[in-house]
Amino acid sequence: MPQEISISDVKDLIGKEIGVSDWITVTQETIDNFAGATGDFQFIHTDPVRAATETPFGGTIAHGFLSLSLLSAMNYNCLPKIRELMMGINYGFDKVRFMAPVKCGARVRGRFTLADARFCAASMLMIVYDATVEIEGERKPALNAMWQTMIQFDAKLMSEQARRATFAGTHRRTIPAAAQ
Repeated sequence: MPQEISISDVKDLIGKEIGVSDWITVTQETIDNFAGATGDFQFIHTDPVRAATETPFGGTIAHGFLSLSLLSAMNYNCLPKIRELMMGINYGFDKVRFMAPVKCGARVRGRFTLADARFCAASMLMIVYDATVEIEGERKPALNAMWQTMIQFDAKLMSEQARRATFAGTHRRTIPAAAQ
């Protein structure tokens, strides 16, 4: 996958895997910092001694939302930048499933498939990723999510005719107007 693509290249990537990130080690320090930021100090995350004796995990595990939040770093690590991009906005998730715990010291990486892309306004492109966080050496992933992002781009860099032609006939699904 190239490091940079044009917005007109996006339609040809729908349904394709577009990136696999580098591995990230989930340390106890990372888990503790996340606990501090969120106020979730449950012992399964923050007390290695107790978690080793009182859980089936053999030690602490990352918060599910910590694993989910790593998608941002994974995204920046492996997905191609869109040339016309001014900024990206996290729009939300259609579905998130936490499938396996991430044990302290484990390495995780993101795998991204471009599930959908459509214009929402003259200078806004909604992109939906089918994102999976894999755990090194484990059969089951930590999570799978349908992640929606909004790409704000400079409409002046793309004519209206080119914009319409770029995604003509590529709508995979429609998001209800109330959710937009």
